[in-house]
Amino acid sequence: MLTQKVKEIVSGDLNGTDKLKTICRLLKDNVSYIDWIGFYSVNKKKPRELVLGPFEGEPTEHVRIPFGKGICGQAASLKKTFTVQDVSKETNYLSCSSKVKSEIVIPIFKNRKLVSELDIDSNLASPFTAEDETFLTTIAQMVSKLL
Repeated sequence: MLTQKVKEIVSGDLNGTDKLKTICRLLKDNVSYIDWIGFYSVNKKKPRELVLGPFEGEPTEHVRIPFGKGICGQAASLKKTFTVQDVSKETNYLSCSSKVKSEIVIPIFKNRKLVSELDIDSNLASPFTAEDETFLTTIAQMVSKLL
């Protein structure tokens, strides 16, 4: 099960960045509808900005995202999960690729403070389920120990 593998990665010997990269690779390789996955951390010098960290997938020009901008920025601003099944219907969407059809963003908290986000793009429309949100929230809680 993927949750157990993530738990093993979190408690393993790799450094924090390598652990996050390994988790991205694990999820991208094992969930067929994940086409891009990455972690955005809250910038310590500019606390209303997200900075791209480890990711798997095509490179993106969105390496810094202000709170409120795009799906990631909205999730950071409101401190809540955003699931967008059809990004073409969003007015505040930052397009990383014309192939992306849907996105889910899970905030990651440490001591009740937003420290990062798990961002996932899919080239399929409407792939994300309530079970995905629950699973990814569990992953985010495990990852918070690394941040």
